[in-house]
Amino acid sequence: MRESVQRQRLAAILAADVAGYSRLMEADERATVEALEAARAVFRAEVKANGGRVVDTSGDSVLALFDSAAGAVVAALAVQQALEDASVALPEHRRMRFRIGVHLGDVIKSDDGTVYGDGVNIGARLQAAAEPGGVLVSEAVRGAVKGRVAAIFEDRGMQTVKNISDPIHAWTVRLATGPVAPPATAAPSAAVATAASAPPRRSRRALAAAGVLLLLGAAALALWLRPAPVSSRALGALPASTRPSAAAPDVSGKASIAVLPFDNMSGDAEQAYFADGITEDLITDLSKVSGLLVIARNSTFAYKGKAHDVREIAKVLGVRYVLEGSVRKSGADIRVNAQLIDASSGGHVWADRYDGDLKNIFGLQDTVTRNVVKALAVELTKAESDRVSTRGTRNAEAYDTFLKGWEHYQRQTPAEFRAAIVDFKRSAELDPNYGRAYAALAAISWESFTRFWGQSVQLGPRNEDSLYVAEQYLAKAMREPTPLAHQVASAMQLQAQQHDEALAEAKRSIESDPNDANGYIALAGALSFSGRPDEALAAVDRAMRLNPHYPSSYLYQRGLAQFAANRADEAAVSLQQAIAMNPDDYWSQRLLLAVYGQVGRDADARRLYAAMQSKDRRGQWAFMDPLTIKAVTYWYPFTKPGDAQRFSASLAKAGVPE
Repeated sequence: MRESVQRQRLAAILAADVAGYSRLMEADERATVEALEAARAVFRAEVKANGGRVVDTSGDSVLALFDSAAGAVVAALAVQQALEDASVALPEHRRMRFRIGVHLGDVIKSDDGTVYGDGVNIGARLQAAAEPGGVLVSEAVRGAVKGRVAAIFEDRGMQTVKNISDPIHAWTVRLATGPVAPPATAAPSAAVATAASAPPRRSRRALAAAGVLLLLGAAALALWLRPAPVSSRALGALPASTRPSAAAPDVSGKASIAVLPFDNMSGDAEQAYFADGITEDLITDLSKVSGLLVIARNSTFAYKGKAHDVREIAKVLGVRYVLEGSVRKSGADIRVNAQLIDASSGGHVWADRYDGDLKNIFGLQDTVTRNVVKALAVELTKAESDRVSTRGTRNAEAYDTFLKGWEHYQRQTPAEFRAAIVDFKRSAELDPNYGRAYAALAAISWESFTRFWGQSVQLGPRNEDSLYVAEQYLAKAMREPTPLAHQVASAMQLQAQQHDEALAEAKRSIESDPNDANGYIALAGALSFSGRPDEALAAVDRAMRLNPHYPSSYLYQRGLAQFAANRADEAAVSLQQAIAMNPDDYWSQRLLLAVYGQVGRDADARRLYAAMQSKDRRGQWAFMDPLTIKAVTYWYPFTKPGDAQRFSASLAKAGVPE
């Protein structure tokens, strides 16, 4: 027997397999085999067209090699798009969806055609972690193709995978079509959107002690869970667009500004957290100036790492001025470059460079903020000046450690939450009076409770332990309260149906940061459940102006306020938009069901309920409340005579049980 010759080389590896293949085979073996063969033909065509070669199709898998990472990514995206287009007429449960992973690494090829090695193993592990219908790539691939393919990369954080010693930094990749939306994993202050999106319970302690499943809101689901969409037929007529093409101009006469993510010029990707932290704190500092309208972090960070036209970004965000710059951190030495651009002309209003060390980082930030305010000819009152210069700590190490934790927190997964807790606790140890660190710990604990991540985040053996931990951290945060602390407090009070207290905390959040969009969303939720829907709508509009790339939870809040104001047709449109943006927005679908019931849209209610039941049978919403007429009536009170009766009759026709 001739000895097999092994050859090692660098290649881009595309690994794919079918999600739920056994289920599909059990349901219809012949149709599944035919669909698999058709899908393999699509793979072969796209792989060949992009300079690759299929080397294995064992079972329900596909393995292909490419000389370039760009070819592998383009092929993966083309395959997913082609398969999705081809299956659009099929019922949801019969659609065949592949998970695809792409990695750039060493492979070993023997003369009998067998391909193996670490590169293949990592590609396979990425494939297993990808979403059905999705593409997951390694950092090596992202670095090789960034700027070369028309795609959007969303950070999935460090992935620990089987039989691979080092964690893999993974990125979800999708086609770049339309306005770039912010990554769902990068949503700070999500505790507010989560709780404000989910209607409150009557007795928090009693229900938590009984282990009752509660309040997973639209934003919570948007941040992590992204299975296949609900069909548009089940939702009724969906609007053509879910986002404005450009933010509406501000009518207050205030100078409007967006702060783009500062570039990390340190030559070390691990220092990116520091550049992001500087950017966020500049946004926060400028937000405290009443004479400015400042766009929220979620919207400006949508442009991180992307080539951009400042004037186009300003048009989309509805601002006149854009602040951009870079940060270089080498040991304790820091250099900050900043420039203020008038987007109406593209000209520079002001630019400067600041050198210092970590110990005087707060002074550097103060200087940049004051120079921007001065360049815009905005008056800075003494109270605002004091607020700008107060960041909760003067301990540079505590601040630096907090920024590391904040980067983990924004990725919004249980593993990243665990890493963030370590940094936030360390930050609080370095400065026991650092209210911001305690507020972040309270937010993580509260979000873990609402998402049933308590055990995964290791906050206790029972999920309700997360609630008690959140309360303890919040008490410490309130010694030196921040906007985030007030938002978490408002969410917790709203869930306990303490509406006056929830309103008061939301207002305190806005008072401490007038440009924090999440403060207005917290206020909107409290107003809707306090019987003040018109004021809630105004709060949602303000939040959307401050955060033009808003998440689906904002549309839920708009729909909730419209529902409470007896504007059911408008509520239906808002909720349909929310669901189009996030197909797993449970609370928007539940409220839309109530809207259909209120106005007697029996057929739409029947289709939506069937779609929701299908997801529940697949276990996607198994942790939520049982969906009954009584439960939905409990959440959404009716204000006109006969509403409740019409609602119940319509939902009964749709098959919803009592």
